[in-house]
Amino acid sequence: MKQEEVNCCQIQEWYPKFKAVSIKTVIHELPEPFIQYLVEDAGPFLLPVSVSNEDAFPNRIHKPEDEEDYQVSEGSEDESEQPLPPPSFPELELKIKESIETLGGAVFPKLNWSSPKDSAWISPTGTLKCTSFSDIALLLKSSDSVIHDLCHAYDSCSDKSLLRPSHFYLALRKWYPSLRPEMEFRCFVYAQQLVGISQREVTTLYPTLQDRKNELKDLIHDFFMDNIHGRFISENFTFDVYVTKDTRIKLIDFNPWCASTLPLLFTWEELERDGMAGQDVDFRIVESQLTVRPGLKTAVPYDYIDMRPGSGWDQFLRNADEELQQQTRSSEASV
Repeated sequence: MKQEEVNCCQIQEWYPKFKAVSIKTVIHELPEPFIQYLVEDAGPFLLPVSVSNEDAFPNRIHKPEDEEDYQVSEGSEDESEQPLPPPSFPELELKIKESIETLGGAVFPKLNWSSPKDSAWISPTGTLKCTSFSDIALLLKSSDSVIHDLCHAYDSCSDKSLLRPSHFYLALRKWYPSLRPEMEFRCFVYAQQLVGISQREVTTLYPTLQDRKNELKDLIHDFFMDNIHGRFISENFTFDVYVTKDTRIKLIDFNPWCASTLPLLFTWEELERDGMAGQDVDFRIVESQLTVRPGLKTAVPYDYIDMRPGSGWDQFLRNADEELQQQTRSSEASV
């Protein structure tokens, strides 16, 4: 795999060309201080101070006398023990707030290549749904997938000459609450030919897919030929799609043809063999409980043991409490 093949899968590279068949997205270039904040793993885990709601984070300084807590006394023998001021990115936050409103009030985030799916556990909804800058920062800061984008994107490249891209981008993608996970598929293209299609959510058996295999295979193949074939510059790549209730196809993402991209119900050896043999498209779904695959293994990072105000775990607990209160109010209103 070449660096060029990795680069063309960045969302800021492919989205402008394919936006007509994708989901609505707003892309922001990220300032370097925010990138350093995401990468930094020393010290307590703190979320950025919100400029739109000063009471949202108890670690913001409200009283002049509190400033003493953030000052290092002259002659201090151990400056490392002094509390660090919370990070703040007001310009970025305001831009993101405007974009969230433009996209209907809720989004899911993605960097150049990856969404922070592995950190969905910290969200009070258990999803990537974000309605604020702090929601987005919490997911990004907690994600190993994001760290891979930031530090290891080119590790598998045979012509590796870059440690990281020169610029990072945050893509805010419109949140759709009623998406059906069984209708998302990963498609594998070898030598510009579609060779395989796999159910994307392989941790569950969806019996309704059994009767629609041929229909879905034809729909996705036609979409590939009409919209992607010959338009994406790589010879070998993958792309993810979603099939709507009215059988329209929405392009979700592109990924490089490499080990860091999950082959799901295939192996890379199978896909390459079928591609070289010029076989017909192989469409695979979970056929029985025996073929269900394990999900992504996640664990709570050690940093979340930090329970101090403003810590990641503190924010998680407060988010969960707010979500519970909203659900309770909704239930009472419907009685």
